[in-house]
Amino acid sequence: MAAKASLKIKGKGKGSSKGSSSSSSSSSASSKYKVFKAWTNWSLEKAKVATHYGFIPLIIVIGMNSDPKPDLFQLLSPV
Repeated sequence: MAAKASLKIKGKGKGSSKGSSSSSSSSSASSKYKVFKAWTNWSLEKAKVATHYGFIPLIIVIGMNSDPKPDLFQLLSPV
């Protein structure tokens, strides 16, 4: 079973005291992290769908543009 990696943002405040400025920068960094994470997940999902539906047509196009110019039936046959 694979372990999940967790990324945590550490605050820039010194010591154990939490002032208003350190919590403000922490929440700003947290919101930037959430936006980055959402954008990354969205782009990876779109890339996965594009790869899923585009891989076989890409192979067919590359095969059709090769030098000996096979017929579509020859290109799709398993032999």
